[in-house]
Amino acid sequence: MALAGWVAAGAGAAQLEAQTHDPRAFGWQVGDMVSRTVTVEVPEGLALDDASVPQPGARGRALELRSVTRRDGSADGGRRHELTLAYQIFLSPREPRTLEMPSFRLRFQGQPRVQELLIEAWPVTVSPLAPVEVSYRHGLGELQPDTAPPMLDTAPARHRLVAYGAVALLLLAYLAHVYIGLPWWTRRHRPFTLAWRQLQGLTPSSSPEQRRDAYRQVHRALNKTMGEVLFEQDIDRFMEMRPRFAHLRADFAIFLQQSRHEFFGEGQGRADAQWLLDFCRRCRDAERGSA
Repeated sequence: MALAGWVAAGAGAAQLEAQTHDPRAFGWQVGDMVSRTVTVEVPEGLALDDASVPQPGARGRALELRSVTRRDGSADGGRRHELTLAYQIFLSPREPRTLEMPSFRLRFQGQPRVQELLIEAWPVTVSPLAPVEVSYRHGLGELQPDTAPPMLDTAPARHRLVAYGAVALLLLAYLAHVYIGLPWWTRRHRPFTLAWRQLQGLTPSSSPEQRRDAYRQVHRALNKTMGEVLFEQDIDRFMEMRPRFAHLRADFAIFLQQSRHEFFGEGQGRADAQWLLDFCRRCRDAERGSA
């Protein structure tokens, strides 16, 4: 009975066999994918141990296992397992070199005993990308001429630069107008500053019409500064509105009295031209904030 059992086990083991479909053994280069397929017919009572199937992931080898595709199916009297192992070549030799798809053992659990099936290695010859010594004709050899840089269209960048420059100039012009132009124009067109310029030609020998015109210029400056026509009874209100002129209150009262006398012959005697000039200058200084 023991002899019969051994014979039966030997017969079961003989039924376990594999067929491999291997790639050609030559003509490969770095980066190529090389695949081999292993088909195993497994009789009833045995099951493939998944732990014995090669696993991808090992790095740094000249021939690296990238993936393992497994297809299982039924066969006469058992199971069929088809394993497709895809390797990638990571070696670029200086001369032809033979690598090996490594061998491995598939283990099968079951009755009558645990069995293993050896899958032999398979050679793969890797060729260099270029021969060791090449002709020194143009385009060959160890040193190659520099590749000319690609010609890029710079028109969009130039247009954007012009647009940015135009916007920057507009902003600078606006800032110059606000912080330089307007203050300068305002200073040049202050009411008493304009009146002072008009009175520069006034002298003691000026005609009555010239003198009256000088009074009109000063009145115009007073009215523009206050925002309405200034009369004697409005002096205190004017000083409250424009406190920088407060120290000239007495001069304002004298001016209005002299003006009434000049135009209507009322009040005290006529003020001389020099006093009118000095009064306008003092008003101009107060307007500037310098007095």
